[in-house]
Amino acid sequence: MIWLDTNVFARYLLNDDPAQGKAAAALLKQGTITAAPTVFLELVWVLESYDCSRAEVAKGLRHLLGLPNLKLRDFAAVLRAVQWYEEGLDFADAMHVALSDGQGPMYTFDRNLIKRAGKLGTFPPVAEVPGR
Repeated sequence: MIWLDTNVFARYLLNDDPAQGKAAAALLKQGTITAAPTVFLELVWVLESYDCSRAEVAKGLRHLLGLPNLKLRDFAAVLRAVQWYEEGLDFADAMHVALSDGQGPMYTFDRNLIKRAGKLGTFPPVAEVPGR
């Protein structure tokens, strides 16, 4: 199993350094690859900092998730987070909800998150901290 850091995926998708992009592409073809869900969280931040649109970021994530040799422990959660991100949630918020394994509700003070998650019907639901 080959564990990858964020920068390998970033160089592959952005190809902003051709030599590193080529090396990343070659590494992605070697055996079974994996990464922690937090790598995808950081990757979204990197791609957005390069002014990639939400659609471009989601396309890149879906491409990576579609690699036949990528095996993630939390694949379904990461995929749900990508879907919710495409539908308007902040990716970090989407990952937090998706990784909670339905043990919700997930409580927050973030009313914007509560509103958006409610419209998307996330599971677990996102609710306001009681007594606010």
